[in-house]
Amino acid sequence: MRLPEDLDALIHRIAAVDTEAGDAARARAGALATPPGALGHIQELGIRLARIAGACPPPPINQPCVLIAVADHGVHAQAVSPWPQEVTASMVRTFLAGTATANVFAQTVGATVRVLDVGVATDLEDHPALLRARVRPGTRDLSQEPAMTAPECAAAIQAGVDATRDMVDDGGDLLVTGDMGIANTTAAAALIAAFTGHDAGRVTGRGTGIDDDALRRKVAAVSAAVARHRDDAPLAVLAGVGGLEHAALLGAVVAAASRRLPILLDGVNACAAALAAVALVPEVQGYLIAGHRSGEPGAGVALDHLGLEPLLDLRLRLGEATGALLAVPIVRAAAAALHDIATLDEVLGECPQASR
Repeated sequence: MRLPEDLDALIHRIAAVDTEAGDAARARAGALATPPGALGHIQELGIRLARIAGACPPPPINQPCVLIAVADHGVHAQAVSPWPQEVTASMVRTFLAGTATANVFAQTVGATVRVLDVGVATDLEDHPALLRARVRPGTRDLSQEPAMTAPECAAAIQAGVDATRDMVDDGGDLLVTGDMGIANTTAAAALIAAFTGHDAGRVTGRGTGIDDDALRRKVAAVSAAVARHRDDAPLAVLAGVGGLEHAALLGAVVAAASRRLPILLDGVNACAAALAAVALVPEVQGYLIAGHRSGEPGAGVALDHLGLEPLLDLRLRLGEATGALLAVPIVRAAAAALHDIATLDEVLGECPQASR
């Protein structure tokens, strides 16, 4: 699968994270006015942020931005979800009204939200927060045929790149990846199985709460799709078994990495897209931060494969970037810790007894 020349050039511009900046951050963390190791995982996260930014201390995070990529799925025809496909469009309207869970959580942490339509089957009304880039009205049924053609997959990737570039140009300094699409956990499970080598039954969960019969159908759909594409190249796997929103999130991830921005992953769909991105561009792994551990089994498998330890484990499995949004204050605090906490020398320099 060939990508457009500008997108291919973007991918080749992604550099590995800066280990020297990370070493400097570790030295600075050791000099802070805190007992050794007292900041625990916050210290390690701050060092990761320094590597990502290529600077010590890492810059403060002032404008987190959320990209919720939305699309429908042809595999819905296999009765893998109890919800009608029209719910995808209804949820998009709820995002745009500012009353979805993602909106509420974003407001509490000061994040902006943009919704990217790359494949909703239902027509949507115009809205300032809606980014229109519909490639087609949902994917094909991945259990029967490739979900996307190569050009469709490339177009969805480009849409994610463009949306992220615009948010970064507007001041965004932390990308939070989210998703919405009825039946998209089926596609996510297929991506995770294909990229990690795990059995479909191990990575396929109940999504919105399906019963045992629906779960069996879902596992069968994932197994059939992965059997055809497991040995394909990364983008061919994505086109074969993924969703348009997964392709868009891959584009968002590579665009953010190319600008040295930290990427805060949400649940199973965000993790599936990240697996595809890392398979395509291994350097991307260094820019990823796991916001939380989703209740979907595939999410844990994906995080283990990516070598990421989640910041939170609240048993969430909603998607929409909700779990990652709750982790935003932790990421901001980790950057601020290295930036603003006084060093021990500074503290002792102000202490009259320090020279005795």
